[in-house]
Amino acid sequence: MMLLFISGPEIFVVILVVVMLFGAKKIPELAQGLGKGMKEFKKATEDIKREIKDESDIVNNLKDFKDDLSKKL
Repeated sequence: MMLLFISGPEIFVVILVVVMLFGAKKIPELAQGLGKGMKEFKKATEDIKREIKDESDIVNNLKDFKDDLSKKL
């Protein structure tokens, strides 16, 4: 299994080091914190995308309004 150019033995060493540094009891807490952070990051990116879309919709509506006015005049 190749995950980001890391082979099986290298993954094993990384997991071993993490267990030695943080302990087996602390790993679930770290994973939970990491998951919450990823969730917040995803939520923030979705909010930014939504704001950009809303702004572009406003610009498009203004262009349509301008075109309608120019046709009537």
